[in-house]
Amino acid sequence: MTSIPPPPPPGSARRTVETDPREVEKDRSMALQKELIGGYYERLSKCAETGEKTVATFVPGNLTELIHCFDLVPILPEINALQSGMRKRSGAFINEAERMGHSEDVCTYVKCDIGMFHDGNIGPTGLPLPIPDHLLLSYTGCFTFMKWFELLREEFDRPSTMLQVPYQARGEITPEMKSYVVKQLETTVIPELEKLSGVKFDIDRLREKLELSRRAEDDLVAVLEAAKNRPSPIDSYFGGVYYIGPIFTAFRGTEEGCEYYRILREEVEARVTAMRGPMTPEGEMKEERFRLVVEGPPNWTNFREFWKMFYDEGAVVVASTYTKVGGLYDRGFRHDPADPLGSLAEYCLGCYTNLSLPKRVELISDYIEEYGADGFLINSVKSCASFSAGQLLILREVEKRTGRAGGFIESDLVDPRYFSGANIKNRIESYLQMVEQKRSAGVTA
Repeated sequence: MTSIPPPPPPGSARRTVETDPREVEKDRSMALQKELIGGYYERLSKCAETGEKTVATFVPGNLTELIHCFDLVPILPEINALQSGMRKRSGAFINEAERMGHSEDVCTYVKCDIGMFHDGNIGPTGLPLPIPDHLLLSYTGCFTFMKWFELLREEFDRPSTMLQVPYQARGEITPEMKSYVVKQLETTVIPELEKLSGVKFDIDRLREKLELSRRAEDDLVAVLEAAKNRPSPIDSYFGGVYYIGPIFTAFRGTEEGCEYYRILREEVEARVTAMRGPMTPEGEMKEERFRLVVEGPPNWTNFREFWKMFYDEGAVVVASTYTKVGGLYDRGFRHDPADPLGSLAEYCLGCYTNLSLPKRVELISDYIEEYGADGFLINSVKSCASFSAGQLLILREVEKRTGRAGGFIESDLVDPRYFSGANIKNRIESYLQMVEQKRSAGVTA
């Protein structure tokens, strides 16, 4: 997912958006997002100069609104890694980390991040990144996150705080789980952020930011659910990673975030009215031949090539689980200014990576029915245990529940060595041929 945090402080320069000759058409929302990303990385590069302090945190279960209440700037390590992957820089960073002794089986996000630090800590846009002043981990189901921050603590020699989020083993959030997280916010996280920033916690300020988040979340859900239309005006996997970026990371709880999602919603609703298909890197998709649900993160090192394999076949992803890693807003959750800390707790508890396998099966099955999908596809990522564990079981169970055919492909997050374009393309084409044959014969599975 792409990260779009708040714009730079007043008086700082904003990077000019460069034109990519491969992009045939660009919506206003896409141009705005690229501008904000550039502004964010420029802001980070000047933190030593401006005196702004930074907090490293992760996307699932992040406490962006709370961080902003203390005038701190978030750094998202996995966003830096995926952005480096999209810019073809991650391979060298991973090799550097492996030369230091990190195993080939370690999450490639981790190795990319550590390799980047040892290669000068230059961010994906070519600007230097600051060493975070604090490490804030909201543990939401990914064990790797804990080991990752242990490594960063050793590298940076910085204090760390962990928010322990109970796992939804039984598929529900209990009052006890919620109160456990709230107590940690009150007694550990907030005091640490006050100490770091010198700013006293103001719960009314948090309420204001949560209200902004709620408004943006309403618009995001409207955008994602627009894919129920035929033709779908969006691709909820490839295009979706752009849509979720601002709200999942450091752009949530801001006026700029609300403006972005207002513009995006207007654009998508206009596409629905005009019965237009989704935009791709090569222009608008003209014919929707297949409607799919996809499980698992995308590959970033060959993102355009991967996407092209779908739209060349007229395959549109109408729903995906990856776009829910930072919050299941389409299942009804909203940040609630009437219950500030409780709302943050529920957000952390409800992230996709914190769901049990039965709940993931239920979610995918529901998406297939709600969005009228012809089938579902799993992209199993070699180094991402959080998503990959249990995916073959998910495949079998979803097929049983829905009667739709499932497909299985394999790649990696940001390691270019584990993307076999010819193999993946062959599997996708074979899978879609099977779906077409069954559909023509009136068979769903």
